[in-house]
Amino acid sequence: MTIANPEITAQDSPLRATVKEKTAVLHRMAMPGHLCPFGLKALSLLRRKGYAVEDHTLTSRDEIDAFKRAHGVETTPQIWIDGERIGGYTDLKQYFGYRVIGKGETTYRPVIALFAATALLALAIVLNFHDGFPVIVWLKWFFAVSMVALAIQKLTDVGGFVNGFLGYDLLARRYVPYGYAYPFLELYAGVGMAAMIGTGSALIWLVAPVGLFIGTVGAVSVIKAVYIDKRDLTCACVGGGSNVPLGFISLTENLVMAGMGIWMLAGRIL
Repeated sequence: MTIANPEITAQDSPLRATVKEKTAVLHRMAMPGHLCPFGLKALSLLRRKGYAVEDHTLTSRDEIDAFKRAHGVETTPQIWIDGERIGGYTDLKQYFGYRVIGKGETTYRPVIALFAATALLALAIVLNFHDGFPVIVWLKWFFAVSMVALAIQKLTDVGGFVNGFLGYDLLARRYVPYGYAYPFLELYAGVGMAAMIGTGSALIWLVAPVGLFIGTVGAVSVIKAVYIDKRDLTCACVGGGSNVPLGFISLTENLVMAGMGIWMLAGRIL
């Protein structure tokens, strides 16, 4: 009769020995005056992927410089997985199969996020003030709130917006101050339209023509730049430094403004 050795534990079993723990080594900056956000992101991503992380913090400029010299790298953080150097945080994302937007690469992500948020906000407004779900009223709120949100994006960096706007807007090219006025005009039109939804106020005549004017000029400018001249540009619709491609989104923004102007005027006349 064989008696099992009580010294053997579950960790010593052959089954346990076949399971190899995923390990990673991370070196990241964590100085008293600056905690590297990319280092924290890398640490979080590795742990979410199930890695046991050997986390080394570089707490002084001398430590950081010595680390860079020793490994021939220019930036931190740096990650090793199973002894293989992966690189920095962007390299780590690519290692795990995430798509990384490169510098200068265009994306619709900013406008998708903005329009999704304004659509939900318009829904909340309609549900709060109306019984049921009047689609036409929701559309009016969605358009008006979207105009305000887009104007806010431009107003955060008016100079940067104008730099991009001058690349394609026909009126701004002939009269530069119009470019600086545009975000304020869009905000005025959006707020004014929101204030007059369902009221039939005579003040529509002070608001709707502004939306109609800037929307028409903008639509014509986009059509000429993109569909006639075939120019590859980024859109200034979400402000300066945008990487949203000029085209359908910007054209839609301008057509909505013009359409809202016509809609409100027609409702007042009829």
